[in-house]
Amino acid sequence: MLSDPTSIPSDRRLEIEREFDAPRDLVWMMFADPYHLSQWWGPKGFTNPVVELDLRPGGRWYHVMRGPDGKDYPADSEFIEVSPPERIVYRNRQLEAEAFGNNPPPSFLRVITLTDLGNGRTRLTLDAYFDTAANKDAVVRRGFREGVLESFDKLAAHLTTGATR
Repeated sequence: MLSDPTSIPSDRRLEIEREFDAPRDLVWMMFADPYHLSQWWGPKGFTNPVVELDLRPGGRWYHVMRGPDGKDYPADSEFIEVSPPERIVYRNRQLEAEAFGNNPPPSFLRVITLTDLGNGRTRLTLDAYFDTAANKDAVVRRGFREGVLESFDKLAAHLTTGATR
């Protein structure tokens, strides 16, 4: 899958990157364990009252993010590739929900790569690949980049305060 991501035009790609003061195996656990994922996934002020996770190729990730306004934003994705502790590839399914009105977010492919930087540090790269430039623009207008960066802030905080249970 995506053996040559450079073949996808830049107007259909989005990359978001962050480094964490945590070893790669611990950052991987934050994605692989539904409890931990529920603690940090989503923008500031959002919670995850429902997280169902079957982290394997062909497996499903269903979750509901609840916004600060009380609206529920469901998401349903299928895992395409899972290579612990380095890479997760998944595609969300387009869902209708009251919170989205008549305009649900488009489906697009996401690749999460965890790079071991040594000395207990990890780089997390999220690459998003869109079917069309219009779909990318729509997701960007919805605040996708900002939401992911806020989510990464929550992950950094969770890694320092609550990463074990």
